[in-house]
Amino acid sequence: MSIFKSYKPSICAGTALSLTLLSVAAQVRADSSASLSVPEGLHDSDYLYDGKPPQALFELGRNLFFDPILSGNRNISCGTCHDPARGTSDGVALSIGEGGIGFGPSRRTADGVIDRIPRNAQALWNIGAREYRSMFHDGRVEADPLSTFQSGYWTPAREHLPPGLDTILAAQAMFPVLSDLEMAGQKGENPVATAVTEDRVSDAWDHLAKRLGETPGYQEMFAAAFPDTDGITLVQAANALAAFQSQAFRSDDSPFDGFLSGEPMALSDAARAGAYLFYGKAGCVTCHSGALQTDHEFHAIAVPQIGPGKGHGSDTSYWRASGFGRHTEDEGRYRVTFEADDLFAFRTPSLRNVTLTGPWGHDGAFDDLEAMVRHHLDSVASLEAFDASAVPLPPLGSIIEQTAENSELIFRPLNGERRAAFDLRDRWVQSATALRSRIALANSLAPVALEDDEIAELMAFLDALTDPSARDRSDLVPQHVPSGLAPQPDPRRPRK
Repeated sequence: MSIFKSYKPSICAGTALSLTLLSVAAQVRADSSASLSVPEGLHDSDYLYDGKPPQALFELGRNLFFDPILSGNRNISCGTCHDPARGTSDGVALSIGEGGIGFGPSRRTADGVIDRIPRNAQALWNIGAREYRSMFHDGRVEADPLSTFQSGYWTPAREHLPPGLDTILAAQAMFPVLSDLEMAGQKGENPVATAVTEDRVSDAWDHLAKRLGETPGYQEMFAAAFPDTDGITLVQAANALAAFQSQAFRSDDSPFDGFLSGEPMALSDAARAGAYLFYGKAGCVTCHSGALQTDHEFHAIAVPQIGPGKGHGSDTSYWRASGFGRHTEDEGRYRVTFEADDLFAFRTPSLRNVTLTGPWGHDGAFDDLEAMVRHHLDSVASLEAFDASAVPLPPLGSIIEQTAENSELIFRPLNGERRAAFDLRDRWVQSATALRSRIALANSLAPVALEDDEIAELMAFLDALTDPSARDRSDLVPQHVPSGLAPQPDPRRPRK
């Protein structure tokens, strides 16, 4: 579909507007390299359940999404870090997960945490689109066309992931509950966390399913959603969570969608010019293609690293400087495939509602969307100039140190005298020339020259990808959940 195909200037259109659009259209015709096209619009058939999951399954998933019952210590829900009033993320670069209190930028540590979550909480807009073939920033949950495992998916659980997961989104839902930093907690705090630490993931899932089965309200909801099965499993819970997300976070009513459906005036002059750049000179469409503006591939674009990293790499400089025996890099997709071309590569994010989903980057390094856009113009230069100390990170008030004595894992409050050394990890990679150079060498983005006015037009186009209904969907949060715990985020308190 030509980007200007549906535009027909009318007599009543303003003369200046008509001349502007005709001028841009003339540019397109004059550019021999411009066979500009935009995707078809989104339809029900593009989503799981054809956009209409069974109501009982949706309601079960809705309650599970906001109920802390799925966390090891019953103190955090999926919605804590994926707040429908904050663009389905939480508005911070790197979240405080298990062990925190409060929501969004005001969330703080409670009794102590091991560390902050090392990657940005991804936005969930249109996550139920059928075109998704992998999940997480590094794609570590993905379809397995060879049916290597009975589940039908390649995941960190390998053969332990049970069958019966209807979609890749359901497969994804099985994993946050296993993360010590996100939802599980630490060994000894609860049976789920202990099972995870001892590599008994099936037992961890079973513990959570047993909790649900012992909750009368969930007994009724599971019976309604799965009338032909006996008992409650976490696979069923994951399928319900996927059904809820596929409908609740569907978002396809932006000005751009209006344009795709044949409303030529849905885009402003600036947004239309920005679209021409996006699908042409700026080259954004190379990676941000399709109806959701993502190719679902993995690219290394030299995003600066902040935070503690995933413990990848072999560099020991932080260890030597701090005394904490860990690595600090995040090598991205490489740690899934171990292919050299995937070093520091991360999945292309969808740009739907991108103005609402900051901070941006796999680690939330950029808290300004225009700065993220400008990074793409010369990513290596941007990496070198980046000031990691300027990135606001939620303070970690109380730290629990994980140590070992006689092969036994021990958790104890961090000695205050070691706190400064601990905090070095948040900026270590960006401050270390050798580590920063590794990220730069992996970069695959070629520089692009754009003027300031062209960047402003690109920003106008990105704004046109915002669905007005996505600005606040806090009405999704139930007032009460079957566990009797307080829903998270708290539906009674403003979160903006």
